[in-house]
Amino acid sequence: MLKHINQISEQAFLLDFGSEINIQINKYVISFADCILQEIKKDNHLKIINCVPSYNKILIQFDAFSDTKTKIRDFLHSLNQKEITHVNKKEIVEIPICYDDEFALDIIDVSKKTRITKSNIIKLHLNTEFYVYMIGFMPGFPFMGNLDKQLSVPRKLTPRVHVPAGSVAIVDNLCVIYPNQSPGGWNIIGRTPQRMFDKNKKNPTFVNAGYSVKFKSISKKQFREMKKNNE
Repeated sequence: MLKHINQISEQAFLLDFGSEINIQINKYVISFADCILQEIKKDNHLKIINCVPSYNKILIQFDAFSDTKTKIRDFLHSLNQKEITHVNKKEIVEIPICYDDEFALDIIDVSKKTRITKSNIIKLHLNTEFYVYMIGFMPGFPFMGNLDKQLSVPRKLTPRVHVPAGSVAIVDNLCVIYPNQSPGGWNIIGRTPQRMFDKNKKNPTFVNAGYSVKFKSISKKQFREMKKNNE
């Protein structure tokens, strides 16, 4: 349930659903955000510009020059009184990954920290069904939970200046995929040839919040072929 509506600027509300990070709360947050997005698509008389869900918060941006601020609050309170049910976004999405040493830049370091062999790290990673909590940091960047506790490692002490696009990385109980080259301090254990963000598509992000993801191991040769086809 929605706990607080905080106005954080002249044109934004931050909706607070608590401090816990778990799938049940996140699914409710996503469903709540979907209801807001439906209102935007319908007629948007509330002048809402954007709606962005995260683990347990929703950012709403609205027209600062409109007089709909009170109406937006009333709409959110009324929405909070309704029974909102979660609708599964999609079946499990399969994402190819290559764990070759050329791409798994930190897997040896992860092996040393966890005392788990590389082959078992790969096995644990492949056996996990990940849940996408949110898209953040950059377009198409999924924050995925459910990483096996045995693979929990902290961020790197010294972040990389350049993390290659498609890098699959882990920290704590989370797994992420870098859609583009960028700086980053997560532990890279593989790389995918799958494009995670394409601005030219109607739905530019390959996965969205609420999706489930499983990885499928591929060879370096398969990676090269798929990468070429996706360019």
